[in-house]
Amino acid sequence: MTLKDTPATTLAKVDRAGKIVGGIVNDSSLRRYLEGIPGIDAVGLEARAGSFGTRSIKTTSKAWALDRIIELIDLTTLEGADTPGKVRSLVAKALLPDPTDPACPRVAAVCVYGDMVPYAVEALGSAHSAGRDDGINVAAVATAFPSGRASLDIKLRDTAEAVADGADEIDMVIDRGAFLAGRYSTVYEQIAAVKEACRRTDGSYAHLKVILETGELATYDNVRRASWLAILAGGDFIKTSTGKVSPAATLPMTLLMLEVVRDWHRLTGEKIGVKPAGGIRAAKDAVRYLVAVAETVGEEWLDPHLFRFGASSLLNDVLLQRQKVRTGHYSGPDYVTLD
Repeated sequence: MTLKDTPATTLAKVDRAGKIVGGIVNDSSLRRYLEGIPGIDAVGLEARAGSFGTRSIKTTSKAWALDRIIELIDLTTLEGADTPGKVRSLVAKALLPDPTDPACPRVAAVCVYGDMVPYAVEALGSAHSAGRDDGINVAAVATAFPSGRASLDIKLRDTAEAVADGADEIDMVIDRGAFLAGRYSTVYEQIAAVKEACRRTDGSYAHLKVILETGELATYDNVRRASWLAILAGGDFIKTSTGKVSPAATLPMTLLMLEVVRDWHRLTGEKIGVKPAGGIRAAKDAVRYLVAVAETVGEEWLDPHLFRFGASSLLNDVLLQRQKVRTGHYSGPDYVTLD
């Protein structure tokens, strides 16, 4: 799956940030801009998010939705005990999610720690995206994931090494401490620097997903400001969570981020992706996210270039539900692999 920026595209994003905030990008201009964004109507936001679960979906639409969910998944393993063998097993599942049905779609990407990237690339072989739209991407978490507590030099080397090893996408974490302390320019500059570290030898860039860790930012207003900040700094996706902090992805937080992406598109014409990650385990919940996307930013965002689920166990439930739609009965517990 092709996900590339050119140097000119990235430079345009940086130039645009200065125009939007009204001058040189620094703590003063960012604070003025971000803190001038209207506050969130929490009651209204949560009510709208709750309404997505009331939609009735016909069987034909459900079959389409289940296939689309699979195509939007970043199949993930991010454990300290990860081994090359576990990554190879993850890739095997990504390539053939349902061994009984060759027509079952593949996932969008596999997401691993940086040191596991070479094993993921090797296991994917010719199925690795390599700039093709029909390939599977390799996403790597970087920048001292999940805490983000490291020097900028270490974060940049972490990123550059993953890209050099073949990562198509980088999932970075922001410095939540700096953000919560109001040091917006620090967060901005780090995101921009990591984006530059995503540059490949051919001049293109690996796509950058910026993880906000919404569970630590806590408030809707903070998440909205962090979303705008991440996009201003050049992020290609905004992502809810690392999956290591509770709460992780929630529908109201994701809806808020979709609204930011919608407003950015209206302002600039640029499309930014959204990735809810962590805690989405059931197909019925994932369907609600699809409804939120379609009704907030439009069905064109229901595409791996613009929306992802960061998940490990979600795929299993989707496969079981898909089997029920196809055959009329549920499969046994041994139908799917354990993660």
